[in-house]
Amino acid sequence: MTEKPEKKLPKIFCAIDTTDIDHAKALAAAMQKAGCGVKFGLEFFNACGPQAIKEIMDFYEELPVFLDLKYHDIPNTVAGAMRAIAPLGVDFVNLHASGGSAMMCAAKDALHTEAEKTGAKIPKILGVTILTSLDGEELEETAFRPDLKICVTRLAELAQKSGLDGVVCSAMEIELLRETCGSDFILMVPGIRLEGSDIQDQKRVMTPHAALQKGASYLVIGRPITKADDPAASALDILSSLAA
Repeated sequence: MTEKPEKKLPKIFCAIDTTDIDHAKALAAAMQKAGCGVKFGLEFFNACGPQAIKEIMDFYEELPVFLDLKYHDIPNTVAGAMRAIAPLGVDFVNLHASGGSAMMCAAKDALHTEAEKTGAKIPKILGVTILTSLDGEELEETAFRPDLKICVTRLAELAQKSGLDGVVCSAMEIELLRETCGSDFILMVPGIRLEGSDIQDQKRVMTPHAALQKGASYLVIGRPITKADDPAASALDILSSLAA
């Protein structure tokens, strides 16, 4: 039997941050129309649960989904969480690389085993490096050293050694991680803002075209699309600008 080729995923995943399932469905419809994927995070997941994500995926069958829950706990707990979400068959899941290699390895093993058992698609696993809402000054308030580049590089290398498919990083570290981790390592890049737009709560941002030029694999774009009068048209405009 010939193995089915892996589908090509869109470059843009729209961040759907809402507690309203009807609003989420409308945005999902707009993104499918535009040819983009969607990202569901903690706000939507905590309000509506995995059943809502399954409902949207069942209705929009070809819609690529990134489940952005950023797990970070002891290995056994994270492995259990991965087993719980495996049957959804999303395209991407993530966890904090700072949870360590044992946690990441346990998560990958649990996800793969459960997906194979249930016949679901095996998601790509991404390690979150340093949140794009943080800068060097704020890192000093945490247990991390203030050198962002060193922190991001070490976490990305740890994720790669642990068998993860890629990382979530800011656009500012794309070139560094391409050099460190190679061309096949997935770099999912949030903190994307359009030229001249308000960066809001983000610190390390870049335009979509510039991020892709530097070597981003995929872009996460939220408010520039979701707050537009016509989200589908906004997404299409951004896609067109990437092809220019």
